[in-house]
Amino acid sequence: MSVVALVVPATAAHAATETTPPTPRPAEVVPGEETAAPALVRGIREQAPARGSAAAAARAYLDGRQSRYRIADPERDLVPAGTTVADGRETVRLQQRHRGVPVLGGQYVVRMEREDGERVVTGTSGKYFTALSTGTTPEVGEALAVERAVNAVRTELGDRHFTASRSDDEEPLLAGTARGPVVLPAGSGVLTQHVTVHGADPASGEPVRREVYIDARAGYPVLQYSAVKTFGAPRAIPGRAATDTSPAGAQPPGKAFAAEKGSGVRLDGTTVGLDIDHDDSRGVYVLRDRSRLPGDHALSTWDARGKWAGDVGGVWPEGVQEFGSPSPAFAAEATDSGAVDAHWAAGQVHDYFRDKHGRNSLDGRGMSVNSLVGVTDYGQPYVNAFWDGQKMVYGNGDAEYRPLSAAMDVVGHEMTHGVIEHSANLVYAGQSGAVNEAIADYFGNAIEADVYGIPVTDPDSGLLGERLCRTKSPRDCALRDLGDGRTTAKSFLGVGFATDNGGVHLNSTIVGGALWDAREDLGAATTDKVVYRALTEYLTPLDGFTETRAAVLAAAADLALPAAGQKALARAFTAHGIVPGWESALGVDSDVLLDRVNTSRTDLGAGGGWWAASKSDEAGSEPYSVWAGRADGAGPIKLMSPNDGRYHVNPATDGKTVVWQAYGSDGVDVLARPLAGGPVKRLWHGRTPGSSVDVDGDLVAFDYVTYGGRRAVAYLSIKDPANVESVGGGTYHRAWAPSVSHGRVAYQERRRVRAEYAVGTRVIEVATGENKAIQVTTDGTSLGPTAINGTHVFWLLDDDPTDGKRALRRAALDGSGVVDLSPQTGPDALNAYALTASEDRVTVGSYPAGAAISNESAPKLYQFAASGAPDDPGTRKGRVSCNRGEQSSAAAVGGSQVVWLDSTTGITDVVTRTRPAGRCG
Repeated sequence: MSVVALVVPATAAHAATETTPPTPRPAEVVPGEETAAPALVRGIREQAPARGSAAAAARAYLDGRQSRYRIADPERDLVPAGTTVADGRETVRLQQRHRGVPVLGGQYVVRMEREDGERVVTGTSGKYFTALSTGTTPEVGEALAVERAVNAVRTELGDRHFTASRSDDEEPLLAGTARGPVVLPAGSGVLTQHVTVHGADPASGEPVRREVYIDARAGYPVLQYSAVKTFGAPRAIPGRAATDTSPAGAQPPGKAFAAEKGSGVRLDGTTVGLDIDHDDSRGVYVLRDRSRLPGDHALSTWDARGKWAGDVGGVWPEGVQEFGSPSPAFAAEATDSGAVDAHWAAGQVHDYFRDKHGRNSLDGRGMSVNSLVGVTDYGQPYVNAFWDGQKMVYGNGDAEYRPLSAAMDVVGHEMTHGVIEHSANLVYAGQSGAVNEAIADYFGNAIEADVYGIPVTDPDSGLLGERLCRTKSPRDCALRDLGDGRTTAKSFLGVGFATDNGGVHLNSTIVGGALWDAREDLGAATTDKVVYRALTEYLTPLDGFTETRAAVLAAAADLALPAAGQKALARAFTAHGIVPGWESALGVDSDVLLDRVNTSRTDLGAGGGWWAASKSDEAGSEPYSVWAGRADGAGPIKLMSPNDGRYHVNPATDGKTVVWQAYGSDGVDVLARPLAGGPVKRLWHGRTPGSSVDVDGDLVAFDYVTYGGRRAVAYLSIKDPANVESVGGGTYHRAWAPSVSHGRVAYQERRRVRAEYAVGTRVIEVATGENKAIQVTTDGTSLGPTAINGTHVFWLLDDDPTDGKRALRRAALDGSGVVDLSPQTGPDALNAYALTASEDRVTVGSYPAGAAISNESAPKLYQFAASGAPDDPGTRKGRVSCNRGEQSSAAAVGGSQVVWLDSTTGITDVVTRTRPAGRCG
């Protein structure tokens, strides 16, 4: 669902409480989208109370101008979230609360100047949601919310990586921490329980820190996204950081210490001076710089060799120490681990923000700066870096890529995430997340250019990560190029939050490229000041591309940039397609069956010429309902689920019956209703379901999770639902990914046999109870979704998790004739993650095989003939659609037709094509 609300104007509340002088000149007021509070006000000089705190003055000012701001009670509904003081300016950030509950992304900014002992307001901006009316008493407690949140993350990771191969007696890899109620600003508001899920991805070892929002009435996970801000986009399969609102600008008491002087050799072979300290307790010199920061704060570099990335994200790992040396000259191990680079570069980044922008460390208040180096991926190379809300973490690299701290722009990028978090705090998802990445990219490159003296006209100045490689050229090594001149809004890739957090890396260079082009036109010093001012004094957590343009142009005007310079800035954004209404220019080659579904984590169903989908209201504020319609678009769509406050999700249909899950505060039901009409029938009730549901005739199958996270598969008859059969769900026996057809249930399992584990694909003949092994393999092979028709069973598998590719396998129902329709290796291999089949065609969802996510790739649908030899030309894969954006949740209607969720335009619709596209140029 979108967290940017569509709201309607609220009635103006009480009259002004303070008399203010007439406005000396007309204000420029940019209205908010469907809200009574303006998004931007500038060009004003209006008095605010001179006495008291800046936050109190800002709230009194807003209260005194009700006719413009429409904020009914600023004293009650706006909580101080930090004040920055610089050059006589006061920038006050105010966090919106609805009946005392924080509103996600609801933040308003008031900019003031001190003048002859008086305060003068020069402008305001932000998002204040005026139409919120939701109640604020949760019906779902924190314990259930944590359980649902952990299960939601576990399910998503399982969908990505199929099944993890690990011992059953290991400690759980995921845990949740309740953060309290939060209102999502959609329509009239959605009350949620906010939970942070942390730990490690069981399959990849990547650090996990997810912000999950559980509907506080029904217990459904309406929103989740990662709080781990990585330098590189994640590889592989589809799918905010902890907020610090400490006031900025004030320096803690105490003074900086003089530094010991040391040295070290960087990974590029250059010797650099290092500011260090002597640790008397250890008797060694350590990479601890106390000269740059006040009080007891320090800039430190820690030895995390032997630590796994998944174990250090969001937590401070036990046993790490600041990198030490017996002498001030740090030796080869400090070089090889990336410690010398990290420590030296962190000092350079700190000095840039201090000297160029007057900023006192990442939070503006002198906070300590900590860098961990040498982190691995479960002992294997880790080619990435991230900011987790507390610290920078740098991977150890591999045979080609040096440790990630070797690149100044990488260090600058990660530390800038800390600056962003302590200023605009841009939510790390969707457009606001892409802006977060764009600004981190911009300052990462700007700092590198400043340190190395790279002119803005250098054609390689926009490259990011180009210094990481041992053998590749800079241009071949770089992960992104802000100066490519080609990445525009037409390149925007609409994806769900499960993919790259909604495209935070995929779409970042649209904004980042505009900013870098402006730097080339206006020069480094001017553009850096404009972007920094826009970040720290204008942008708020949910701002997207259009708001970023407005913020940058307003900051340029504040800095008295000449008209020609302001036009050059506007030109840069326009050249990259960032103009009001840019989203409407994105086109598709598919037909819309149901628009603006506004849902999260719910699949489609299809069969017998019909489709079924979950949909919220246009604002995304209502619990989800299940709708069904004909796949040819004829006739009206039908509401299948009751409007009872629960979330009705994951529907399946065979063209006669629709079956789905209904999330409520007391558990989850599996429900069924005939398409022809009739009562809703409850088939099953449980605490925690999975995400797979399927129906064929009288047979229904689904997966669920037992308490403790053990996966199981259940199947039953619609006529006799009390007679439910289950497989898996035990300590040594797990089952998942069911599908049904012609009275059979296909599923995957992992069980212990004679002290060893085996995984395999199985088919149950329901009428006879026969349970047949189609193929059994050794533990270590990951098995994914299944699909079954009248003649074959299909499944995805991965027996080499390092290559980013999966096989599409097919077998006859008796287990004979096992072949790969799509191989796991070779140029035609797919990075498949989802599967659906009709009698004629099998369709998979896949990223381009082995490719990292980029602005040229997003999940796509590929189709194969269901029968025939794999080398038959008629069996070879073809594309279902040539749309650029994310294509997900495909469901087979019949023949070659599928329906899917398409997010190309940034709005998710249920779409179809009458025939596959075949090849895409």
